[in-house]
Amino acid sequence: MADLSEVLQAGMRRRHLSVEGLADLTGIRTPRVRVFVEDGAGGPVHPTEQELRELAHALALPLTEVLPGVLAGVPAA
Repeated sequence: MADLSEVLQAGMRRRHLSVEGLADLTGIRTPRVRVFVEDGAGGPVHPTEQELRELAHALALPLTEVLPGVLAGVPAA
């Protein structure tokens, strides 16, 4: 399984999005998105399942690319 930060960075490159652009698309606050992109699901701020779903949708990623982070101990919303 690829790390969440790698998946997000690749998706952002493919869609030509910045952290701010991804935050605008998802409604997730920019500092949270920045932490997810830099540190992945194991960083100091854990994404909720809903946030992961929103990120996957905004980046046109299959849910299976981002939701394993929830299964690995990320708290659900």
